[in-house]
Amino acid sequence: MASTNQITASTCCYCGVGCGVLIEHDGEKILGVAGDPSHPANYGKLCSKGATLHLTGDLDARGLYPELRLGKGLARSRTDWDSALDHAASVFAETIREHGPDSVAFYISGQLLTEDYYAFNKLARALVGTNNLDSNSRLCMSSAVVGYKRSLGADAPPCSYEDIEQSDCLLIAGSNMAYAHPVLFRRLEEAKARRPEMKVIVIDPRRTDTCELADLHLAILPGTDVALLHGILHILLWEGWIDRAFIDAHTEGFAALKKLVRDYTPGTVAEICGISLENLQACAELIGQAPSFLSLWCMGLNQSSAGSAKNSALINLHLATGQIGRPGAGPFSLTGQPNAMGGRETGSLSNLLPGHRDAANPEHRAEVAGYWGVDALPQNPGLTAIELFEAVRAGTIKALWIACTNPAQSLPDQNRVHEALAACPFVVVQEAFFTTETCQYADLLLPAASWGEKEGSVTNSERRVSHVRRAVPAPGQARPDWAITTDFARRLEARLRPAQPSLFAFADSAALFEEYKQLTAGRDLDLSGLSHALLDDLGPQQWPFPAGARQGTPRLYGDGRFPTDSGRARFHADPYRAPKEKREARFPLTLNTGRLRDQWHGMSRTGTAARLFGHAPEAVLSLHPDELRRRRLQAGDLVKVRSRRGSLILPVQADEAVRSGQAYLPMHWGNRFLRGLGTNVLTLPAFDPLSKQPELKHAGIEVEKVELPWQLFALVEGDVQQRFAALRPLFDGFAYASLTLTGRERPALLIRAASAVAPEGELLARIDALLDVVEGPVLAYDDPRRTVGKRVRIEDGRIKAIRLAGETAARDWLKNLWSEGQADADLRRWLLAPLATPPGNAAAAKAGKTLCNCLDVSEAAVCAGIARGLDLDGLKLELKCGTSCGSCVPEIKRLLAAPSLSAAANA
Repeated sequence: MASTNQITASTCCYCGVGCGVLIEHDGEKILGVAGDPSHPANYGKLCSKGATLHLTGDLDARGLYPELRLGKGLARSRTDWDSALDHAASVFAETIREHGPDSVAFYISGQLLTEDYYAFNKLARALVGTNNLDSNSRLCMSSAVVGYKRSLGADAPPCSYEDIEQSDCLLIAGSNMAYAHPVLFRRLEEAKARRPEMKVIVIDPRRTDTCELADLHLAILPGTDVALLHGILHILLWEGWIDRAFIDAHTEGFAALKKLVRDYTPGTVAEICGISLENLQACAELIGQAPSFLSLWCMGLNQSSAGSAKNSALINLHLATGQIGRPGAGPFSLTGQPNAMGGRETGSLSNLLPGHRDAANPEHRAEVAGYWGVDALPQNPGLTAIELFEAVRAGTIKALWIACTNPAQSLPDQNRVHEALAACPFVVVQEAFFTTETCQYADLLLPAASWGEKEGSVTNSERRVSHVRRAVPAPGQARPDWAITTDFARRLEARLRPAQPSLFAFADSAALFEEYKQLTAGRDLDLSGLSHALLDDLGPQQWPFPAGARQGTPRLYGDGRFPTDSGRARFHADPYRAPKEKREARFPLTLNTGRLRDQWHGMSRTGTAARLFGHAPEAVLSLHPDELRRRRLQAGDLVKVRSRRGSLILPVQADEAVRSGQAYLPMHWGNRFLRGLGTNVLTLPAFDPLSKQPELKHAGIEVEKVELPWQLFALVEGDVQQRFAALRPLFDGFAYASLTLTGRERPALLIRAASAVAPEGELLARIDALLDVVEGPVLAYDDPRRTVGKRVRIEDGRIKAIRLAGETAARDWLKNLWSEGQADADLRRWLLAPLATPPGNAAAAKAGKTLCNCLDVSEAAVCAGIARGLDLDGLKLELKCGTSCGSCVPEIKRLLAAPSLSAAANA
């Protein structure tokens, strides 16, 4: 990095690994990013998302000033902060006076900083007097919270990242760790390379990139995890591979569990789970014989109507074998969002209070009320995410504040969510990116500071607290989340409790942390010894970190004592219950959802970086080749995917990683990038009875081909966010529309659309005008009889924009020409000819996907290298793929193992 620029150490804003980053900037603008070699979470490594942080956050997608709508149906207009927050305070105060405190609600995010969380908590509980404060962490981690609390006594992951490297047997359940937590996966890869005797087991219905490292992959039927885990325990008991001394000394409830799992015989479990008896036995033996056993899990266990049971069933294995509280051992939940842990710590779920307290516990409420100096905290149970939006839809929630999250993309059953947001009398959205699907429903839109622009703290998956430092000022009038929240709170105080001392006299984020940390003193997550200054002095620290400490706590429960009333951990005997939606004739396929390697959540940030679309350029449904043949489908066909809640049209692809009878669709696609409300128009809102976490991983669907003969393909470079905003509404009338980004050095908007008939000429003319293919150096051909039209804009000898309508056979050829920065000599002859196919072999030209995003290496280049006989080391040396973040290595290994490529290399 250039010495004339400044470097600020901070933390990545994506997953719960909590990687340290070094931000290069000039005091005004972020210029680059690198991994922080001194940060104990990543030691300098970054994944493909973290390594491109400096390329995200296009200012054209950012909120720069407050916007207010003065009536439903009216457009928002720019306003100032005083007017915006005064208006919000007046509406909230009036709503509370007329309908009571539970008529308002706050829905916040695992991407907020701990200090932001605390401000919202105090606002909702102490000032408004409602427990209607929930977080999008309800969608990802609440089952893990229940699992830890009821099994171990506290929501405290007992392990450290070092345990991943030290374990003898590591079980990964319901997590594509290679995509979801890539830096940790790199650490695991390196550990297994050093110690090949380490055993890795992966439980996942799909064969993901994570499975490439596995010694054993159990491709269980979706939702059968509880049966599998009980079946493993049955074998451990039968073989005597349990720690009876640990069970007797440190646990309770084993007799009831032993009685339950007696019925989960290997044969029965193998049949329920759809796996072989041999693999089930092998899994139990690897666990039972291992000197140390560590489990890692994520959404595949949590996002389920049986999520709490799955968590406890997995923790049961650790308690039964005594594999907890020592190096390389323990149940280790991998957190999805960067500060979902901080949200749990501050009590930012509707059933929690700060310091791992329970909102339903009178003593806990009294402790917090006394500390805050208010008479009492609300007793009424708060609404959890699914319940909250149903209450909005029903009209009982009349004012809703949404911060740093996008429920109009991420919640299940999107039709109902959009109905709720449209019906709510007053919606405030506090957001850095004004392009999210939720922002369209905002009556008041408040611009928030984003990554690199604010200060505070986050807690990662291993309980490690890091200082998030500000590198540059926020653009325009954007403000830190805590500052927006406390400013609003002071204005609301003046209306609800005038002439009383303010509860929100915070000068900065450090003051919020100082007040909050005392609520943790003496509790399991004791943070009372930490401060922003101490984190700057000592570096990131794991809690508990009590007052006077100089070092964090890497591992919990080493003494065998647990924070329960008896001091013992608890076994839980939950029977296996099938998922809510069973396979039936109308919906014979089971839909699973998951992550893409280079995208994050609803893509509000990653969706601004064109290069992050290189590996997966559009939303595609994956089916096993047998399912395609059964339905007479070809890869690339457009299909209608139907569930009981809605339908979606998108392309289909063959994928042998998905078992027959199942389907896979990435979670990230919302209505912004894919017409039809996106992936979650299909998913169901059924939730776990204890954690209230929805079953986002299991929905019954059917797939059928749709005939949409009139198609459109367009590409235009430059001003992508502005063009996106102008063009996206014009595609609402198409049956299928996908708008994404493409390119590396020259970002471009890429559009694919289809309908049964050609649209009206006026609509196409509006699209052409926004694509800049009407006037100037534009080559054009039209055949009105066939409703075919072609437009190519060429400037300085290269293509700048393309629009094909009616037939799109040349799209890949033209996209290649654009990507290569040239205009082929045959282009004019092809364009003016009434032919569907481009000249020569160009029809077969296909750009293919980018396999290595860091070094811009295509899948085609890797395949060509393999055909020449290159192995992994040779590919790294010649092409440089896999030498930066390493996220592409599992896929490269899979290509190396492909029979066709191996045969070509050996020919």
